Amino acid sequence: MTSVTAEALRNVGAFVHDVVRPTVRLGVTGLSRAGKTVFITALIHNLLVGGRLPFFDPQAQGRLRRAYLEPQPDDDVPRFDYERHLADLLGDPPCWPQSTRRLSQLRLTLEFEPQGFLDRTLGRDKLHVDIVDYPGEWLLDLPLLNQSFTEWSEQEFTMSRDANRKGMAVEWHKLLAELDPLSEADEEDAKRASTAFTTYLRKCREKGDTAVVPPGRFLMPGELEGSPALTFSPLDLPGNGNPPRGSLWAMMERRYEAYKTHVVKPFFRDHFARLDRQIVLVDALSALNGGADCLRDLERALTDILKCFRPGANSWLSSVLYRRIDRIVFAATKADHLHHTSHDRLENIVKHLAQNAIEHADFAGAEVEVVALAAVRATREGTAQVQGETLPCIFGYPLTGEKIDGKTFDGTQEYGIFPGDLPEEIDALKTLSQKQALENQIKVVRFRPPDRPRNDTNRPATLPHIRLDRVLNHLLGDRLK
Repeated sequence: MTSVTAEALRNVGAFVHDVVRPTVRLGVTGLSRAGKTVFITALIHNLLVGGRLPFFDPQAQGRLRRAYLEPQPDDDVPRFDYERHLADLLGDPPCWPQSTRRLSQLRLTLEFEPQGFLDRTLGRDKLHVDIVDYPGEWLLDLPLLNQSFTEWSEQEFTMSRDANRKGMAVEWHKLLAELDPLSEADEEDAKRASTAFTTYLRKCREKGDTAVVPPGRFLMPGELEGSPALTFSPLDLPGNGNPPRGSLWAMMERRYEAYKTHVVKPFFRDHFARLDRQIVLVDALSALNGGADCLRDLERALTDILKCFRPGANSWLSSVLYRRIDRIVFAATKADHLHHTSHDRLENIVKHLAQNAIEHADFAGAEVEVVALAAVRATREGTAQVQGETLPCIFGYPLTGEKIDGKTFDGTQEYGIFPGDLPEEIDALKTLSQKQALENQIKVVRFRPPDRPRNDTNRPATLPHIRLDRVLNHLLGDRLK
């Protein structure tokens, strides 16, 4: 049985089940440090406790009866640990939950008052939302499915020679200069090259570089650590020669293909290809502070990501043949690190970076939204007088150990900063050098979560947010009518 036939049969079963019990599979991912764990926790909590969501139509119109958690449908997928993450956010003192480093899932069921006569007659008043949480590093692996080992190697070398990465790649490049790709394959050479390449990738991530991470499992190997499928590196093939069998190049190429076969394809087949809706969380502020090179990398990453999606309007036929992602949100996170006067500019910057991807999805019939988001708002807004000038500021509690203007904080002191303004002219960002970016960068302070709200009633505490309701409405609102 071919994989296409198997997928079609699986989708037939899902389609029949969806007629009786409507279900949406919502994919949630984020590029490095984008806050997907916080997003999922805040989304679930606000729905469970009836948080303030004025732009989420089903709740605003009084049609959302209740929300509750149910056992997830896939027994072989770890459960998203909602309760532990919520305890961190509502603790005393509150703290940010640890990032998840594996695929996980949770089923949220929403009961609502249907508007359509047929839905009311059939009692279709429940929607199962299966939230699939997966690392952004895995998402960036998907373009590998369309790349040969030669193409991938050329791409990695080109990016590693950029000015902002060249220093981090020195040791890796030095080692490769000592290896002959056409020489006889040697396991120790493969290990040394793989270790040097992984060290380079780790330096990129620690620096905040979100675009240079594939293969994603190199940074989070899990049960695959030490396996041949994770012991390879890009190579620079001299000339246009054909590498002989048994050469180092041939071994690296074989392992690269094994990685795609045994790691990337199963993820695509078993999880990614089954999604109906998708949100991609993007830390655009870090890229802005990195200069034009980082912005170009982010733009390339967003374009490559959407190439792997199956965007388009869903119909009964497409649901049977192959599922499509018909609604996508690109969310620029950390909106609470800016004054609200810069939120529109932040959205416009991400929209500009994702323009090619958005045009592709629009052409296919999918609906794409770009939103400046803070799933949990850690700051409040105010003003401050600086040298006779009134500046729009944000106030919050810097994390323990955070340093601002020579002062070290312990997590208990509120502090206000002027974060800076985002540029109005987006085209100017393309030529922004790293030095200019450092001179004009947005001040990103790591604030802890806000204190737990003190309610006079017995209502559960809710988490403040920025535009979480707008995101919910785009992703789920149409399925709750």
